Amino acid sequence: MSDIKVDAVLDITNEVCPMTFVKTKLKLETMEPGQHLEVVLCDGEPLRNVPRSLKEEGHKIVGTKKEGNRFHLIVEKGM
Repeated sequence: MSDIKVDAVLDITNEVCPMTFVKTKLKLETMEPGQHLEVVLCDGEPLRNVPRSLKEEGHKIVGTKKEGNRFHLIVEKGM
C-alpha cells in the first residue's frame, strides 16, 4: 500500500451506517477519476457495507490495512 499516492484521507470512524457510505461518496465526488482516497473506518457494519457499496458505484479498492481496531481502505475513484 505504501507505493500508492493517496490524494485525500477521510476518517469515518465516528459515523454509523448509512452515513459511513454517504460521507465517503460525497468525498469521492470532489475528486478526479483515478485519484486515491484513504478511508479510515471501524470493523463490523461499516467494513462490510462501505467496500461493497463503493464497488457497486464503480470504484476500486486497491489496498487495505488494519491498525488496531481500525481499517484503512485505499479507494481508486472510478469514472
